[in-house]
Amino acid sequence: MRRGQQPAKGIGGCLSHTILIVDDSPLIRHSLRYCIEQNSDWQVCGEAENGKVAVEKVKQLKPDVVILDLQMPVMNGLEAARHITLLAPKTAMVMFTMHNCEQLWKDAQAAGIKDVLSKSDGVAEHLLASLRNVCGGP
Repeated sequence: MRRGQQPAKGIGGCLSHTILIVDDSPLIRHSLRYCIEQNSDWQVCGEAENGKVAVEKVKQLKPDVVILDLQMPVMNGLEAARHITLLAPKTAMVMFTMHNCEQLWKDAQAAGIKDVLSKSDGVAEHLLASLRNVCGGP
């Protein structure tokens, strides 16, 4: 838990990880929120529609994990990840994108992103597995 941050409580009073969802599509943000909130170990603390807003929300909300889209207006996901890495180096990041190539993986890792998920894969199972992985859960 970060200094000054109150622990989030899941169902039954268990500590949960806070997650910021960043995607320019309201439908994607809503779908991700629904999928995440089915698990009491995670709590969505906020949403952002572009990378610039995401950086500001990371300063304000101090999430444990940020889920970033790659292509967004104003500031893309890779640029936002670079800013977030400097601002909050302990915040884990997962990229959620329609693009899937080796160069993207390299660029994402260089920006501090821990995992890259394809929007075309089985979203729920892959997202939950990725969150468990970056949060250090079972």
